[in-house]
Amino acid sequence: MDFPRFHVSRSIKNLVVALLLAIESSCDETAVAIVRGTNGERAEVLASEISSQIELHCEFGGVVPELASRNHSLHLRGLVEASLKNAGIRMNEFDAFAATTGPGLASSLLVGSTAAKAMACATGRPFLAINHLEGHLLSPFIDLTFVPPHIALIVSGGHTLLLDVEGLGNYQKLGGTRDDAAGEAYDKVGKMLGLAYPGGPEIEKIAKLGNPQAYHFPRSMLHESHFDFSFSGLKTAVLYTLQKQNAGIHVADLAASFQQAVIDILVRKSFFAAQQTGHTRIAISGGVSLNQALRLAFQQAGNEHGVEIIVASPVFCADNAAMIAFAALLRYLAGESSSLDGDVHPNLPLV
Repeated sequence: MDFPRFHVSRSIKNLVVALLLAIESSCDETAVAIVRGTNGERAEVLASEISSQIELHCEFGGVVPELASRNHSLHLRGLVEASLKNAGIRMNEFDAFAATTGPGLASSLLVGSTAAKAMACATGRPFLAINHLEGHLLSPFIDLTFVPPHIALIVSGGHTLLLDVEGLGNYQKLGGTRDDAAGEAYDKVGKMLGLAYPGGPEIEKIAKLGNPQAYHFPRSMLHESHFDFSFSGLKTAVLYTLQKQNAGIHVADLAASFQQAVIDILVRKSFFAAQQTGHTRIAISGGVSLNQALRLAFQQAGNEHGVEIIVASPVFCADNAAMIAFAALLRYLAGESSSLDGDVHPNLPLV
């Protein structure tokens, strides 16, 4: 994404002070956050409000775009007002406003980006269009004002990405999913098992009671020389196992075995990337990174191989506006802003 530059005028003893409000509405979470930070010092999240739509979409087994955008419009104003009240900030005190402009559902993205642009216009402040995936990528470092070199694993319902990160905006894609994302596979397998939507948390809960070695599921592309992922074959293997054994299936064992296969793939690919690039730090973000078994597996592998593992705080793993505000803060401190006449980009890539 091309960011034009502007001059940041507020400073105290050569430290640039910035206060930003950001909106996240890329899918089915309506979120508003306020972040304050200075260059060279730690950032601070002053407010982070989220309105979840899980119960609304649960009966459909997935997100319905029209319902999502309608509810963004319904709840956004209240979240903005709550954020201002909790942070003790007035609208005219902000230095900039930001919103997610892609990737995501077009109708949902429009709600948040339009509101943030309106605030920017009303106050005469800059607007920053933020990539949702960059928000996830930066979320493990949310209390800092710099991005150290590392391998980034973004793993969520819609994305599974491995990137070589040298600093803010300096990202090289190493690999991505060729079919289903890891979180998507969780949801689909959860549906096969008759579990509630979203399937990821339900599978994790049941898997704690099962044997992860009970079923031998495939680890696609595990030993390939590239960094791409594929979870479609794993999902299909679960389906065939259910069809063949039916009444003889032990659900907890199947859930644990499926989860272990996903974890093995993610860990192996991530550490292979670290080995090949020479990085000694792996940062994990996205909704799937909430999974405790995944976190434990990465930490154990990190201890074994001398690699530092950094995982986003649980409150910043799922879709939230704090990660968008933080990304905007770093961009703002670098002297960047976005055009007010820019459009949303449902299929916007990170690199």
